[in-house]
Amino acid sequence: MKKLLNSLFVTKQGVYLAKDGECVAVKETDANDSATTLLRIPIHTLESVLCFGRVSASPPLMGFCGENGVLLSFFTEGGRFLARVQGPVAGNILLRRQQYRMADGEPTGTNVARSIVIAKVANSRFVLQRAIREQPTASDVLATAVEQLGRILERLRVAKQISLNSVRGMEGEAARNYFGAFNEMIVAQQDEFVFKERSRRPPLDRVNAVMSFLYTLLAHDCVAALEGVGLDAYCGYLHVDRPGRPSLALDLMEEFRSVLADRMVLTLINRRQLRSSDFDVRESGAVWLNTSGRKTVITAWQERKKEKITHPIIDDRVEIGLVPHVQALLLARHLRGDIEGYPSLLWR
Repeated sequence: MKKLLNSLFVTKQGVYLAKDGECVAVKETDANDSATTLLRIPIHTLESVLCFGRVSASPPLMGFCGENGVLLSFFTEGGRFLARVQGPVAGNILLRRQQYRMADGEPTGTNVARSIVIAKVANSRFVLQRAIREQPTASDVLATAVEQLGRILERLRVAKQISLNSVRGMEGEAARNYFGAFNEMIVAQQDEFVFKERSRRPPLDRVNAVMSFLYTLLAHDCVAALEGVGLDAYCGYLHVDRPGRPSLALDLMEEFRSVLADRMVLTLINRRQLRSSDFDVRESGAVWLNTSGRKTVITAWQERKKEKITHPIIDDRVEIGLVPHVQALLLARHLRGDIEGYPSLLWR
C-alpha cells in the first residue's frame, strides 16, 4: 500500500524554493539581498509541493522534484491552478491506450461515468442526511433534497441502457438539488456566510471561496493519484475533454467533493474556525481567502487527510488522503480487465 507522504504548502509571498542537498529549502531575501532559509524538508518525505501567489522555484529544484516524483504545482493566491512541473510519465502505454479506447466507446465509457455519478449522488445525499440528524430543527428543504436525490439515484441504478448525455443530465439535476439545499446546512455565522448558488472563476461569496479553494486541493490530489498508477489525468469519461483540463481527475473527485470538501466547508464555518476577516473582497466582487484563511483551510485539510476510514472495497483501514490513490488503482484494474466494473466509493 502506498504511504501517505507530506505535501508542502507555500503561501508566504516573495519566497523562493531551492535545492539544498537532498532537501527542498524555502528561502527569503531581505532588502540587502541576504538570503535566509526559512525551512528545509528532505525530498523523500514529500509527495507534492504547492505554491500560492508570488512564490518562485529555481531550475535545479524543479529538476530535483521531477527526478524524485514530487509534483510541483503553482497557483494564484486565490487557488486557481497555473502550472505544474513533473517528471517522466509513469505506467505503460498499453494501459493508457485502453483508457482512450474506453473513453471513446459506448457503453464501456458510459458505465464508468454512471458509476462515478452514482457515488456522487449517494455521497451528496449522505451529507444532507447527516445534517438532518445533527440539526434538531432541520429545514424541510433538506428532507426534500434528500428525497429528490434518492429518486435520481434509483433512476441511475435501475436503467439497463443509458446514454452518456442522460448520465450528465442526471448529474446536473442532482447538483442543482444538492446546492439548492446547501445554505440550510450553515447554522453559524449566517449573516457573514450565505450560499445562494455555486459561483466560480471567480467565487462571489465567502462560502464559494472556501469551496473553490478546497476543490483545487482535491483536484491536485486526484491528478497525482491517477498519474501515479499510469493513467492520463486529461482523458475523462464524465467531463468533456478540453485542452489543459484534467477531465479524468475531475471525474474522480466527483466521488469525494461532498464528503471531503463540502463537509469541511461546513465544519470550518459552523465551528467558527473561519471568520469574515479571513477573506478579501475585490472591487470586481470576487471573494478570496487571504493569508490567514488559506492557512486555516490548509491546516484543516492536512489533518483531515491523516484520518482513517475502512475502505468498503478493499476492506482495509486507509488514510483519507490515500482514498484517491485507491480509487485510481481500482479504475486502472478495471481498464486492464482485472475487475468487471469500476467500483466507485460510497461513503459510510
